[in-house]
Amino acid sequence: MIIYLDESGDLGWTFTAPYRAGGSSRHITIASLAVTPEKKHLPKRLIKKLYDKFNWPTHIEKKWADMSVVERVWFANQARELRAKHPDDIRYISITVKKENVQSHIRGDANKLYNYMIGLSLLNEMAKHEAITFIPDPRSIKVESGNSLHDYLQIQLWFEKRAVTKLTTQPSDSASSRNVQFADMLSGVVQGHFEDGNSQPWAELRNCISYKTLFF
Repeated sequence: MIIYLDESGDLGWTFTAPYRAGGSSRHITIASLAVTPEKKHLPKRLIKKLYDKFNWPTHIEKKWADMSVVERVWFANQARELRAKHPDDIRYISITVKKENVQSHIRGDANKLYNYMIGLSLLNEMAKHEAITFIPDPRSIKVESGNSLHDYLQIQLWFEKRAVTKLTTQPSDSASSRNVQFADMLSGVVQGHFEDGNSQPWAELRNCISYKTLFF
């Protein structure tokens, strides 16, 4: 299995001002696209269809934040259909934290929270397979936790999950990988619902996402 990962929101803790106006996001979402090697071209193809349908310039990465509601809903609808056609080969996974409820001692080392979120979100899926290629956006791996994230996941798989899974981590940014871009859009669907109440894409896709929430 190949797992592509990206995030929405931030790990800041400033809640005395509105988000995007001096304050931090109130939630952070990590979302993943899990796909078999044989079907990894299909999410890429969906992203290409987005660019073609809405005449986006192909030399510029389109970010979720810059997409219109129509574009977001179209993506969610197409992603739902893709999952329905390939339920054994394609999965969507996410986890969202309500940051205002995170205890102060955890806030002091947010990288550990981040690693824990990824583990809680993905370890059960990873443990089902003999080999996982894990492709997170490098911006989603915090500087202090980059190496430890891989080690943390591998240790959890072998010793806690008692799985034989061999984990290979190969970061790739969303500008270079259409499937990481797909994961970015998945995280946008989930984060938009929890952070801003922009729930039209979420309504299209929620039944196709294995999602968890923490500190709600």
